[in-house]
Amino acid sequence: MDTEERFRLVSRNVEEIVTDDELKELLEKKKKPKAYIGDAPTGKMHTGHFITHRKIADFLRAGFDFTVLLADLHAHLDDLKSPFELLDARSRYYEECIKGMMDATDVDWNNLNFVKGSDFELERENMLAVLRMAADTTLNRSKRAAAEVVRYGDNPKLGGFVYPLLQTQDVYALDADVAYGGIDQRGIYMLSREVLPDMGYKKPICVFAPLLTGLTGGKMSASEKGSKIDLLDDPETIKEKVMSAYCPEGERKNNGILEHLEMLVMPVLKSNDKEFVIQRPEKWGGDLLYENYDEVEEDFLANELHPQDLKSAVARELAEILTPIRERFEDKEELVQKAYPDG
Repeated sequence: MDTEERFRLVSRNVEEIVTDDELKELLEKKKKPKAYIGDAPTGKMHTGHFITHRKIADFLRAGFDFTVLLADLHAHLDDLKSPFELLDARSRYYEECIKGMMDATDVDWNNLNFVKGSDFELERENMLAVLRMAADTTLNRSKRAAAEVVRYGDNPKLGGFVYPLLQTQDVYALDADVAYGGIDQRGIYMLSREVLPDMGYKKPICVFAPLLTGLTGGKMSASEKGSKIDLLDDPETIKEKVMSAYCPEGERKNNGILEHLEMLVMPVLKSNDKEFVIQRPEKWGGDLLYENYDEVEEDFLANELHPQDLKSAVARELAEILTPIRERFEDKEELVQKAYPDG
């Protein structure tokens, strides 16, 4: 596979790359570059995570050595989103979810490296580097970098200011050429690109995935139950959430249903050589078949596709896509209970 094709794989369906030229140079020089994604095991994983993680397949196809960092300490540093005693169970739950997402997209997760943050982040040289960064980084700069990720509130805890510095050190500790994550991670990795060269380390190339709009029309939130579809939701729950989602007729803005279709459903169907089918009674025009997302959006914006018909089809496909993840947890109910004892 030539450099151009490798670049095409890594760069497709992303929000931003910092920078294109650096990525092309990396692919030209290295046959097996290293990339990683960090997952702080806080709330239950949902389809927003799936949007980000299905991209891992492109990195693997492009020849990357890819690491999944289960950032357990970060989950605790972020305003105690995960109590310390739950970190191990939640880390194992996240690992199983990620493996399930790989199963659902026909990716061999044996080709991934799973690393838990606390297994290396507390080593002497690692912590020394974090302290060196802390000595040279202002509170305002640290907070500004992590504002889209960390929950600071009116009385922020010190851990939230350490968070982006520890994440910056992760890039070096994992020897990552590319840091990958959602676009909300941009501030942290821009800090990394500033700080690491000052310490004699290479700055990471950054690849950012788009964020999914919530089903209620705003930002997807773990605290707003109706805004997200959990990876382990059963088909009836998925249908209930989708059918009650914000999806005004003929409107694209803040439409989480269309975004789920564009960024998750259609890519998975396309990878399996399947069409997107809208099932309708003959009296309403019969079934509609779509080979690509643009065709669906065009009909929807022209009011030729009713929101309820669209929702019904999206709910059906999402339930099907998430089946391998639910099946993976059929004998792991105890793990989920340990990770989230309060439900």
